[in-house]
Formats: sequence, structure tokens, C-alpha cells
Amino acid sequence: MRIALRVRPGASRTAVGGARGDALVVAVTARAVDGRATEAALRAVADALGVRRRQLRLVSGATSRDKVVEVDADAAPGLASRVSALLAGGRAADG
Repeated sequence: MRIALRVRPGASRTAVGGARGDALVVAVTARAVDGRATEAALRAVADALGVRRRQLRLVSGATSRDKVVEVDADAAPGLASRVSALLAGGRAADG
């Protein structure tokens, strides 16, 4: 399953939820330096979806705020409904 992300680096806290267009919004505290925001976003999305970080793969957008990730097909049952809930504004926050 592929998921479009919109990353907001430098946020006051890490949170996953809401939509910008058809992309899932991921706010991370890490700054966009040396890929730190990207890695923080991938970890946050994995946590929010209940999968392991290694089950996510960055497909595009390594240096952009707009990214596409792919989740292993067998990663977790009910994955599509979790993504839909997060896009609808349900938030998973850290900290």
C-alpha cells in the first residue's frame, strides 16, 4: 500500500493526522537537515500505523516535504482503515 505524506519539520511536537489534499500530514520536531526530518517522519508513521519501521519504504521525496511511502502488504491487518482514520483527522501524537 502506498501512502502520500506531507511532512512539517520543526514542529513543536511529533504528530500524525489530518490531510493536506490527499496526503497524510506528519509533523516532526526534527529539522530538515541531513535527512533527519524524513527519518523522524517515517518512524512516526510506522508508530501511528502500528508497523515496524523496516516495513516502510520511502518511494519518493527524500528531499521534499511531499513524500510517498510504501507499506509491506502483509504489515498489519486493517491498515487501510487506520490510514483512513488518520487522514480524517484522528491524531497519533508522541510526547
